[in-house]
Amino acid sequence: MLAVVLAAAVLTGCGDDGYEPSGPFRPLPEGAPPEVGPPTSQAPVPGQPAEPGSGEEGGDPNVVASGLAVPTGLVVLPDGSAIVGERDTGRLLQVFADRSPARELMTVPGIDTAGDGGLLGLAASPTYLEDGLLYAYVSTATDNRVVRFPLGGTPNPVFTGIPRGERHNGGGLVFGPDGHLFVGTGDAGDPVRAQDPNSLNGKVLRIDVFGRPVGPTPVYSRGHRDVTALCQVVVADEEAQEEPIATLYATDDATEGPDAVDLVTEGADYSVVAPLIEVPAEEGGPGGCAAVGGAVFLGALDGQRIHAFALDGTGAVVGDPEEFLGGQYGRLRTVVLDAEGALWITTSNRDGIGTPVEEDDRVLRILPPSAAGTSPL
Repeated sequence: MLAVVLAAAVLTGCGDDGYEPSGPFRPLPEGAPPEVGPPTSQAPVPGQPAEPGSGEEGGDPNVVASGLAVPTGLVVLPDGSAIVGERDTGRLLQVFADRSPARELMTVPGIDTAGDGGLLGLAASPTYLEDGLLYAYVSTATDNRVVRFPLGGTPNPVFTGIPRGERHNGGGLVFGPDGHLFVGTGDAGDPVRAQDPNSLNGKVLRIDVFGRPVGPTPVYSRGHRDVTALCQVVVADEEAQEEPIATLYATDDATEGPDAVDLVTEGADYSVVAPLIEVPAEEGGPGGCAAVGGAVFLGALDGQRIHAFALDGTGAVVGDPEEFLGGQYGRLRTVVLDAEGALWITTSNRDGIGTPVEEDDRVLRILPPSAAGTSPL
């Protein structure tokens, strides 16, 4: 069984669009996103309040909110609540660990949901307590882009011009300990783009909070297929007064063959570098990941479970992976670890592929299994 160690601190086939590799990328002109595209999933009417778990006796204690439409991005706030975004509607809601009623906050405009596009990722500013800013990875009618905004405010473009496709649009976002933003993109259905260092597709990008490349190019790593999620472990030696060191992981969702989790290093080409973890396609469909010193947790859409992989001191996988929540809540997407060691997990049963029940979609908050794999921590 997997020994999960929790700390308190706490993603084929060529396209036919005439793509010519090795040309310099040119971000699209910045400006207001286009108008909202038509929704593609079994979603509630936009603006309809969520129906959160009531917390009443007999209710599912793992469910903190229900009645959502494909909740995809989630960030845990300093106060212990979380903000979750709906892929198709662009709606943002605040949900609470104590299962209090969810609060609708705003709707991000300009979302185009064609293919697997939409609101695909969320991250809180590294100085959220001071500036209250959120960052989102969204699909518009013309591109994928990163925008930022205060709650209730107008989204402003940060990084634009990431070519979009009917599939493999990426969406992973995470801030490193240095305050720079890592952005996971997809190959838009064309793996040639992923290997091209001058394309923005199939990459992990690194930019500053204003969208400027960190270094001569925004491309941090390449050769990915669809980076739907990024997660990291940050280690700081306060006594040595050294800068924190982050270990970055990227999910890589394949059209054919096994899905993967990559241990991301600067300059690497993951069309030739072996992944850290491989998951059989029928058990995978990675939608989210969370990492802590001794483990990586992977949300599986097709596999309808959480995979937990134990890591040793070198970052290598040890032992057999543990699985939990198998088949209990359907397709599982976002996975985020909070300061108490609990996992926040979103379901994705109203995405046009899953089989939703009346309560879907839901936000879960659970403690992972213990080392024995049979009881909560």
